[in-house]
Amino acid sequence: MSSTPYVMTQAQARELLAQVDVPQILRKLFRDLAAGQAVQPAQQLVEFPKGAGDFINYLGVLAEDQVYGVKTSPYIVRDQGPLVTAWTLLMSMQTGQPLLLCDAAELTTARTAATTAVAVDALAPPQARRLAVIGSGAVARAHVQFVKDLRGWQSIHLYSPGLKHKSAEALACLTELDPRLQLADSLEAALHDADVVMLCTSSAKAVLDPQTLGKPALITSISTNAPRAHEVPPQSLNDMDVFCDYRQTTPGSAGEMLIAGEQHGWDASRIVGDLPQLLSERVARPDYERHVFFRSIGLGLEDVALANALYRLNN
Repeated sequence: MSSTPYVMTQAQARELLAQVDVPQILRKLFRDLAAGQAVQPAQQLVEFPKGAGDFINYLGVLAEDQVYGVKTSPYIVRDQGPLVTAWTLLMSMQTGQPLLLCDAAELTTARTAATTAVAVDALAPPQARRLAVIGSGAVARAHVQFVKDLRGWQSIHLYSPGLKHKSAEALACLTELDPRLQLADSLEAALHDADVVMLCTSSAKAVLDPQTLGKPALITSISTNAPRAHEVPPQSLNDMDVFCDYRQTTPGSAGEMLIAGEQHGWDASRIVGDLPQLLSERVARPDYERHVFFRSIGLGLEDVALANALYRLNN
């Protein structure tokens, strides 16, 4: 018998996400990966003909929950700027039927920021006190929400080149995230004496050269759909302790890792560890003799796990 999946809108997903512990859901899935209870294939990138864009499929299997799924996210080239959407389909491993079709915009924002939060909790020095956030969009705001209570931050400085174009209302939304948060006038001011730097941009090219930082710090970086997108110079990987969300798949998709391998003599075997290894205590915390870099590309399992949590809440 065929069944029609429940279709969940972005607004419905946002409402339900507020009722679940997103970082804790992600911690469980990374432990499941370490224990062989989950499967994370590589991303599937398919280009549209004639440079019209592409789409990425993010896949994942959660055996304990008896579900699998796929998020598909197109990058559509338009004269007025690229259009990016995302939808997640959750499937039952018991019946083979679709359970949920969810607008994944909110899932993507939440899982991207929460994955960084899991990494910050696992990697940042216990005594870290100064947090820098580069970016001011929804993903950056979500990063602040998930990370603000993970350490005893004495200061949180946020910078984005777009700050000067934001309305007073938009700026107020940023400063209301946490009483310690201050808007910086420049990138240099935001980064001054930072212990943790979260790069939360949609830039396709480097926005930070780690060499400009005054002391060893944890630098986290996320992904965008632009081809070979990266937020740090690829050659900088040679001078940092590199961690990632999942070492089996991230090096094949992360722009700076691909470029560093092709042009700068870096090799994926130099990745110190990933989140499954960190959360199962198979690798040690870094000693901060030099910068520590954490790279996430966004895993299908993260979308599947959150979609499954929302489906359970709704049924």
